Amino acid sequence: MPDADALLQKTLESISSRRRRPEATYRLQFHAGFTFRDACRIVSYLRDLGITHVYASPYLKARPGSTHGYDITDHHALNPEIGSEEDFAALVSTLKQHGLGQILDTVPNHMGVTGNENTWWNDVLENGPASPFADFFDISWDASPRAELHNRLLLPVLGEPYGEALESGKLRVEYGAGAFTVCHYDARFPIDPSTYDKILGCRGPETAPATTPEDPAWSEYHSILTAIKNLPSRLTTDAAARAERQREKVVIKRRLAALLDDSKEVRALVDANLALFNGTAGNLHSFDLLDNLLDQQVYRLSFWRVASDEINYRRFFDVNELAALSMEREDVFLAAHELSLRLLREGTVDGLRIDHPDGLFDPLGYLCRLQRHFVLACARDIFDADAEFRGLAWEQIEPELQKKLEQDVAAEQGSPGWRPLYVVVEKILGRHESLPDHWPTDGTSGYDFLNMLNGLFVECANSQAFTDIYRQATGLTQTLPQLIYRCKFLILQISLASELYMLSHQLDRLAQKGRGTRDFTLTTLRHALREVIACFPVYRSYIVDGSIRDANRAHVNGAMRLARGRNPEISPSVFNFLQRVLLLEYPETATAKDRAEQQRFVGKFQQVTSPVMAKGVEDTAFYIYNRLLSLNEVGGDPDRFGVTTSDFHHYNLERRAKWPFALSATSTHDTKRSEDVRARLNVLSELPDEWRDAAARWTRLNEPLRERLDDELVPDANEEYLLYQTLIGAWPLEPCPADQRAEFVQRVQAYMVKALHEAKVHSSWINPIQAYDEAVQRFVASILDEEKGGDFLQDFKKLQLRVSHFGLLNSLSQTLLKIAAPGAPDTYQGTEVWDFSLVDPDNRRPVNYELRGTMLKGLQKSIQAAGPDRRKLANELLAKKVDGRIKLYVTSLGLLCRSEYPGLFTEGEYIPLRADGPHAEHVVAFTRRHQGSDAIVVVPRLLTQLVPGDDGVPMGRTAWQETALVLPAELAGNPLVNVFTGARLTPSKGAGSASLAMADVLADFPVTLLIGREQPTR
Repeated sequence: MPDADALLQKTLESISSRRRRPEATYRLQFHAGFTFRDACRIVSYLRDLGITHVYASPYLKARPGSTHGYDITDHHALNPEIGSEEDFAALVSTLKQHGLGQILDTVPNHMGVTGNENTWWNDVLENGPASPFADFFDISWDASPRAELHNRLLLPVLGEPYGEALESGKLRVEYGAGAFTVCHYDARFPIDPSTYDKILGCRGPETAPATTPEDPAWSEYHSILTAIKNLPSRLTTDAAARAERQREKVVIKRRLAALLDDSKEVRALVDANLALFNGTAGNLHSFDLLDNLLDQQVYRLSFWRVASDEINYRRFFDVNELAALSMEREDVFLAAHELSLRLLREGTVDGLRIDHPDGLFDPLGYLCRLQRHFVLACARDIFDADAEFRGLAWEQIEPELQKKLEQDVAAEQGSPGWRPLYVVVEKILGRHESLPDHWPTDGTSGYDFLNMLNGLFVECANSQAFTDIYRQATGLTQTLPQLIYRCKFLILQISLASELYMLSHQLDRLAQKGRGTRDFTLTTLRHALREVIACFPVYRSYIVDGSIRDANRAHVNGAMRLARGRNPEISPSVFNFLQRVLLLEYPETATAKDRAEQQRFVGKFQQVTSPVMAKGVEDTAFYIYNRLLSLNEVGGDPDRFGVTTSDFHHYNLERRAKWPFALSATSTHDTKRSEDVRARLNVLSELPDEWRDAAARWTRLNEPLRERLDDELVPDANEEYLLYQTLIGAWPLEPCPADQRAEFVQRVQAYMVKALHEAKVHSSWINPIQAYDEAVQRFVASILDEEKGGDFLQDFKKLQLRVSHFGLLNSLSQTLLKIAAPGAPDTYQGTEVWDFSLVDPDNRRPVNYELRGTMLKGLQKSIQAAGPDRRKLANELLAKKVDGRIKLYVTSLGLLCRSEYPGLFTEGEYIPLRADGPHAEHVVAFTRRHQGSDAIVVVPRLLTQLVPGDDGVPMGRTAWQETALVLPAELAGNPLVNVFTGARLTPSKGAGSASLAMADVLADFPVTLLIGREQPTR
């Protein structure tokens, strides 16, 4: 008789046979302005571009009007604003017809809870701990120091203090379809059914006109009141009582709806009672009834500013509208992944990108569960369809399958069941941090690659020069580590103070269990926690019960060491206690319950360090420390002023060995600047003298345009320094008409306001200083005005033009390196041509796909017409590089080369190459080798030092002189074809190696991809 082993083997074979990992992805941002139908129209374009997988933003049902999809309100449905089931099916069919797959961005950490769409959340608001979804959300029902918030939920949704909202009539109780709700503008909050009697019975039926107590309607009215009083308490957690409450509240609502529809008298009474509850403007006491009713609800409506200090549900970072899920629970996981698993099982989706895994209680546990349930879902399909298993019960075989899959996960890389599903994680890695190689994932979503690649085009030797320039221009002397500590400390004092407070109370409970720690005060523990979190070197550690890996131990110990050094006034014994707790060193007297509580604290601690790092560093410090903005990127380290070619090769060798299918990103929906903006700014790193003089000149020229506000000039010197770099990076390629110029001014103004608010120096999101924001906006408008800022603009454009020229060449280099390096190259929507977008929402503007499609078709015709020799076409594209076709050319031919040589860029060896000669340091080169085929990639870097003038190109003998590329000896005499020009090169034989003159390698085009003559497998 077949058993679990047979089923598992069949399932894994089936998964393996249809598994399709991406060769090249294309990120699409779905929303009401770009739907499934819109995506259908560009699938043929993506195929022709060389894309193998659409990489879709979340498209499950989200908050109405969502432009990003990360505020999911229903995990079981598609977002109707993006399209219907039929529209989705049409997209899936179109993708398959064109040979494309799909990777879906999934959001396990949180859900959107504003508005009225999230039925899970609404049920919690209505029923509190008795809701079947009460445990779905990460709510601290009894952890608040305020007793009145125990078993209640703080909802910071009001635009003004609660009393003002109440007494101005902005809170109203309304009736509809058998239920009562509290309304605040468009938002509706359910009333606990066990408090309906407060509304129904505030005046009895005897007060209604022409009442007849013996009337059946009034009998039903009293019967409903009795049923309300008999509802099980909303505090119950007993399963049977919970079920009874759910059942009976539905009955009560149905009966009430029928009664009010049938009886005008009862309806009149209810309407009159509602009028009493909703009060009378100017009569403060008339709102007492509503105030008392709200005081008896599961939730406490409050001013949005209260959230930072008292909120008692975990959020996504500090966003009140996004409530975190308890994804570590099996029932929550299954409920949230039902649709995603179905799409994976059906082959509609080939893999997942996991958003913000660091927010999860146990990221490793989540990834293991995801892999396990994917296999189980596929196994169930085979079990139901295969006659071999007929007569068996799934309930009998599933537990054995679960057990075997858990064993496979425990075996890690040694088992076929360890990582059958393609999964990448949005993991932000620190400078010296590696992705845990025991995670069942294919790697990261690409920020580590982005920053390594970007740093390759920054001149490391000018680090100190730029530090001196920055300090001289701004007067700021604080180092980046000092600033990061201060910003993280600020976040813990302001926007995430409530998270720290809750964590402190949990730690205090642990301290009270021991005689040696009982005297630690709550204040001292909170202070110690804040210091350790502010000093934590990475987003989070990954400590769960069991063995602790060396990297996690080192992170905890390092944070403790820094915190102790900063706080000699705190007894070392406090830090020692916290260190033992975080490293799961249990007291000898600890019971099983005590150990579980300590583990829970450690998990919660790790869920706090992550948002503190994100908010403190990327969303604060990176808008203050403006030495070179191209380094201020998600996952970046602005203190690391560039990387060497050796660093780059070492990174790629490790990536090829461990994560060959990780995504290779250069722009994303979350990057601070597009790849082309960064490529321009990197040029500045080569020009310290020119940049210092230009920035000083521009400051002098624009000083009359700065306004004085409260004895300060606006913008301040640091903000002005940021602005000039922003203009250098984002400036339009060609002169544009007045309407486009006005749009550019507005984009820069919007960016500067966002930068001010994120920096939190002179203005912020929580406390916007409108006068300051507007003064900065006027400054931007003035310096970009041809009349007011004419002298500045004339001077600015000279340097900008030079920087832009070399920046475009930088961009071509990084585009080719992304395509050919280990990993799956990802193109963010629209960036296959020049794109000079800033941070969101600027990078989510509509993409002109019609233009891109026309450009690609034109290139294809030109390539066909050119035949084998494409040198003339390559020269033409270079001469007209500002039109963007040259980047599209490199992208499309590079991606198509990947598809024509399957395995070469995914499984192929990665062999770093060196150059010899006078300009060897300007060469980045490597070989990919697989089954007799070779791809040789060569790009130039640091170009202003290589070619003279403002518009030189790194081509030919004038640029490269006697510089030569050194190749493996076996390539000597083997003809190579340049993918971009069609030129044929034959390496010459040397002593133990082969070589090519760089003057020949880059003779007609600024980047090169050489392919061996072996015919591709099509």
